[in-house]
Amino acid sequence: MSHAPTAALSVRHDYPREAIAARGLDALVVTALPNILYLTNFTGSSAIAVATPDRLYFITDFRYVTVMADARGTPHECPGLELVTVEGSYDVTLAAVLAPHARIGFEAAHLTVARHTWLTRTLHAAAAESSISNQSAFSNQSAISNQSAIRNPQSAMRLLSTEHLVERLRVRKDEYEIATMREAAARLSAVASGVLTAVRRGETERDLALAIDVRIRQAGFERAAFDTIVASGPNAALPHARPGERTITEGDLVVLDFGGVYDSYCVDLSRTVVAGKADRRTREVYDAVLEARRSAIASVGPGRSRFEIDQAARGALEARGLGEAFGHGTGHGLGIEVHEDPRISRKRPDVDTQAPEVEPGMIFTIEPGAYLPGWGGVRIEDDVLVTDTGVDVLTDVTTELIEI
Repeated sequence: MSHAPTAALSVRHDYPREAIAARGLDALVVTALPNILYLTNFTGSSAIAVATPDRLYFITDFRYVTVMADARGTPHECPGLELVTVEGSYDVTLAAVLAPHARIGFEAAHLTVARHTWLTRTLHAAAAESSISNQSAFSNQSAISNQSAIRNPQSAMRLLSTEHLVERLRVRKDEYEIATMREAAARLSAVASGVLTAVRRGETERDLALAIDVRIRQAGFERAAFDTIVASGPNAALPHARPGERTITEGDLVVLDFGGVYDSYCVDLSRTVVAGKADRRTREVYDAVLEARRSAIASVGPGRSRFEIDQAARGALEARGLGEAFGHGTGHGLGIEVHEDPRISRKRPDVDTQAPEVEPGMIFTIEPGAYLPGWGGVRIEDDVLVTDTGVDVLTDVTTELIEI
């Protein structure tokens, strides 16, 4: 279980219920595990939440029933939760919970077509069976003779798609989340400070990645937030390189990108070091990326466009002739997932539907890079919080080019 206070969970429940009312829904089915965690503190692998105007049904199997029951009466108990144990299968149990409801919202991005088809067919069949029973009862009551008063059950029951109802709320972190991520960033910064001085020539990428993962666990993280990246020499030109058997050698740039999950929340950090003395070209590229980082962070503030923040980094690299070497976005949101909204990137009119402005409480990365095939690359990444007055850099690790 995660540890968001009961009061924080209660506030988180308000928005989905407001959305239910605004859309004329009777219930909202939440199947995405990160969204379930956000609403309930549940960190297991299987559950479904069903929000109604006055209840939050929580469907899970016997593996997690005790865990949820034990949370009752604790400071992080989920308020208004009604525990439903799976009988037969999750979908059969879900259909039974949904049976009394007519207009049911579901998370379109997280419900498969096959599952949607099964639920629709099952709920329509249940509604039809109920209608037949009602018609039989009505036929024995002389006061009711107009059978047209009984609605067509298939037209009454509808599964209606929704988009990002819970994710939209998760974008701005509450007090508990900010405090948790501050602590996580401090711990990851301590890990990074140790890692930067532990890189050795003659060590393989794979061995160094393993050593970083051990340090992350020793620092109190539940696990690494993603597969740790150690990319040396020409591999550093690959933004998402996988650590292999390549040995770190003299003159290599080494990109180190790692993160951890602390009380269910992710933090992420990158630094680049050089094996031996840095030559002129290495320092030019490194300084260009460092300037892009500074420019992007300086542009962060409430009401600023995420596209402008991206352009601040991109423009700094373009001014140094490295615009084409920076192909990814400047940053991504952090939280329960290591990649979530907001996306700090170039504007893409065909896919960008979220608001462009960043707001207080948003936490995201700033991670410009320059990648030159056959030569290597540089990435410098920090985690930032948008405040009421500007920006707070949560990670605190030297940005000087370290020569090992």
